Amino acid sequence: MASISINNLARAIYESSHGKTGAELDVVIKNVVKLLSEKHAIGKSKEILNKLQKIIDKDEEMVRAKVSSKIEIKKHVINEIEDFIKKRYKVKNAILDFEIDESLLGGVKIEVGDEIIDMTLKNKIHRLKNYLATT
Repeated sequence: MASISINNLARAIYESSHGKTGAELDVVIKNVVKLLSEKHAIGKSKEILNKLQKIIDKDEEMVRAKVSSKIEIKKHVINEIEDFIKKRYKVKNAILDFEIDESLLGGVKIEVGDEIIDMTLKNKIHRLKNYLATT
């Protein structure tokens, strides 16, 4: 029996469920669970869901970001961060997850996928120190 990749499973789930609601969606979900069980892929459900979320986000032109700061961020700064992320990633929507990180001295750190945009005070001091050491 051939193995089905996580990407292919997630894509198939997305395409078969997109736009469906109610009873139609129930049938799709039952079929997905049955397929995952038959393919012994229930243990991979977290990976499949993560890939499915990426497919949905791409289709809906959405990006998710984790924003860390030492203190609570003011509303106007949140709007600036959201606009920055939308422009940088060329998307219509940005979902921001905020986290207070007491270890930061100041500034913000933004994580989008594998990319980290470090605008923290600690990083700025580190870059200045390196610059001064090389000049």
